Amino acid sequence: MNNEDLDPQEEQNDEDFAAMLDASFSATPQLELGKKTSATILQIGPDWAFLDVGQKGEGVLDANELRDSEGALKFAVGDRISAYFISREGGEMRFTTRIGSGGAGNAQLEEAWRSGIPVDGRVEQEIKGGYEVKLPGNLRSFCPYSQIALRRLDSPEEVIGQTFAFKISQFSENGRNIVVSRRELLEAERREQRESLKEKLKEGMLVKGEVTSLRDFGAFVDIGGIEGLLPISEIAYGRIENIQDVLQVGQTLELAVKRLDWDENKFSFSLRDTLADPWKAAADRYPAGTKLQGTVTRLAQFGAFVALEEGIEGLIHISRLGQGKRISHPREVIKVGAQVEVTVEKVEIEQRRISLALGDGISEEVGERSYHDQPAGSGTGMGTLGDLLKASHNKKERSRKKR
Repeated sequence: MNNEDLDPQEEQNDEDFAAMLDASFSATPQLELGKKTSATILQIGPDWAFLDVGQKGEGVLDANELRDSEGALKFAVGDRISAYFISREGGEMRFTTRIGSGGAGNAQLEEAWRSGIPVDGRVEQEIKGGYEVKLPGNLRSFCPYSQIALRRLDSPEEVIGQTFAFKISQFSENGRNIVVSRRELLEAERREQRESLKEKLKEGMLVKGEVTSLRDFGAFVDIGGIEGLLPISEIAYGRIENIQDVLQVGQTLELAVKRLDWDENKFSFSLRDTLADPWKAAADRYPAGTKLQGTVTRLAQFGAFVALEEGIEGLIHISRLGQGKRISHPREVIKVGAQVEVTVEKVEIEQRRISLALGDGISEEVGERSYHDQPAGSGTGMGTLGDLLKASHNKKERSRKKR
């Protein structure tokens, strides 16, 4: 059959297919040695794992790189990972997540330095200014203290004997002068986590985080990708005087996301929002007339606050503290920490307020007061002009009668 026998339509279809095939190849980004790429795990065998890397063929990865130190798989088929392209041999595209132990030599480590491929290293010992780290091929390297972690370690010796992934930041003198950094990799991982959180994290969601530091005003918590503040007022429903009594550095917490401000890099969390609200049952637990014992937690000009349970405080107004006598401040008759017998007089759930009286509540009240009223006589002035004139007149009358 010659060309004259070809159907023109079939010839056109062949040309279209060839054009589409060429276009598909040209649209596929070419892999470069050392280039980091995102891959999907297709299959995990005893020795090798196969990856979808967006190319015509499958990528190949040493299966050991998907296992932890105990030999258990850290990933599953379908998971996405980041890997580095290291070679194309025998039609196979070889990838690695880092250069591990084995027969790696100077040339391979130098290529890792040029390409930014992580390498496994074992922290051997502390030396001046940092650590000695053994790399594949038994090559020695130096890691400064500032490059071993994201934050300064409280105990520098705690990392000795551990194996981590490092990035080679300096390679010279044919491998006799190598400087490595673990922090660069951790910061890169953190940036990826932040971008992922930015897409899916919403206010009100529950997250897990680790306490990184304590302050008088709260605790800083790292949720993996971002660090935010857990204010002391958001730790519990009850009043907390010393944050170190309830939290410690390294503690893992489940928190509610309170505020997300990506532009200002300000984030806050709440532990209290994950706890049961004690006020929801307060009306049933403390009906008017209930007698119970509580602890005086603080004194104000207008009265004394008494803790009835965790997160529930009531107020004994100053007008109920003097046993029928007018006082200027609660400290005259009561002190913080005192155990007192009280009677519930009124519960206002919406305002989260409970009014209390000392003892059985039958003592005489000196003047009518609201929950937050300032007591009479608490000011520093001398009174109104009328009061002064009246006092002067009474003084003159008493003087006249004595004569």
